[in-house]
Amino acid sequence: QVQLVESGGGLVQAGGSLRLSCAASGNTGRIHIMGWYRQAPGKQRELVANIYSGGYTNYADSVKGRFTISRDGAKNTVYLQMNSLIPEDTAVYYCNVRLLSSVQVWGQGTQVTVSS
Repeated sequence: QVQLVESGGGLVQAGGSLRLSCAASGNTGRIHIMGWYRQAPGKQRELVANIYSGGYTNYADSVKGRFTISRDGAKNTVYLQMNSLIPEDTAVYYCNVRLLSSVQVWGQGTQVTVSS
């Protein structure tokens, strides 16, 4: 199995930046896709960005040009650099890993709050 530990959330003013990290441990050799989802109060969980083992990246339209996802294979860690944050980015951010078997593993979530 794979375990995930997230870090990096917090409170920031609009226009500011945060970087989220998610470190995977356990059977990391089976990881195919690493990514981030978010869920705001009263809304469904949505994909923010993900990155495939080959390096392909995918972003939600709402974060394109502001957020950057990256992956350190040696450390089994995925990062989400968030710049030009806006209040609408406020949500709980969840790390997500999809294994080669299509099983998904979720992190515990980290709160990101952007004040206006």
